[in-house]
Amino acid sequence: MIPSYVVLDKKLGQTPLQAIDAWRLEHPEHKDVPATYAGRLDPMATGKLLVLLGEECKRQEAYRGLDKEYEIEILLDFQTDTGDVLGIPTYVNAITHPSKSDVIRAVRAETGTKEVPYPAFSSKTVNGKPLFMYALEGTLDSISIPTHEEKIYAITHVGIRTIGIDGLQKKITAILSHAPRTNEPSKELGADFRQDEITSLWQSSLSSLENRTFMVLTLTVTCASGTYMRSIAQRIGEALNTQAAALSIHRTHVGKYLNLLPGLGVWTKTYH
Repeated sequence: MIPSYVVLDKKLGQTPLQAIDAWRLEHPEHKDVPATYAGRLDPMATGKLLVLLGEECKRQEAYRGLDKEYEIEILLDFQTDTGDVLGIPTYVNAITHPSKSDVIRAVRAETGTKEVPYPAFSSKTVNGKPLFMYALEGTLDSISIPTHEEKIYAITHVGIRTIGIDGLQKKITAILSHAPRTNEPSKELGADFRQDEITSLWQSSLSSLENRTFMVLTLTVTCASGTYMRSIAQRIGEALNTQAAALSIHRTHVGKYLNLLPGLGVWTKTYH
């Protein structure tokens, strides 16, 4: 019997399609079953990926609006053009040590519903071309970046820690080593997510700094579909009078539908 869906734990560096391919290898009995994901995850994000199987693929649209929960780490005093560590870094020459109350005020301001621009490095299309292609080409100023609604129900579990240069360098190098590579000609402009260039820039940026530590915030974010953790990281940095980037993003829960009354079309929403 073919299940309607599976919830996979997507690994660091996997694309959603690679996560599905890995699952097929582990379950050869389903290798020919149609499969599609409902709610993508960035390659450098990890965690729950909802995959629809068989006939359920035809209902993909019904799953697009499911709420999500994430655990994210936010690195202060660095910004990148992507909003996470898989971007060109810029040290903002600041030493920011916010108190827990400062962070709580910043995250409370993020809750609710807001109309915000799509991230420059996103797959949202303008004139048939994804925004990240404009960003890579350096032609973002030739278009108007569209906006979308983000709804954040709560940001909790506030943790604050420090990390030294050596520890930060090792963590970022380990993360970037998992960035996927490709030989597809259509992706030549952003080949391999620019990881070699970005790794080198992180190394040179961090090696130029001595005897300082950085603050890392750990947050749990419960939100509606379509909320970008990278954007939240950047906005919280600005609220703390600095710049920031997402150091890690892990999806812990994804909304799912359970058919409680088969044949009657009655559905209820729960979480996994």
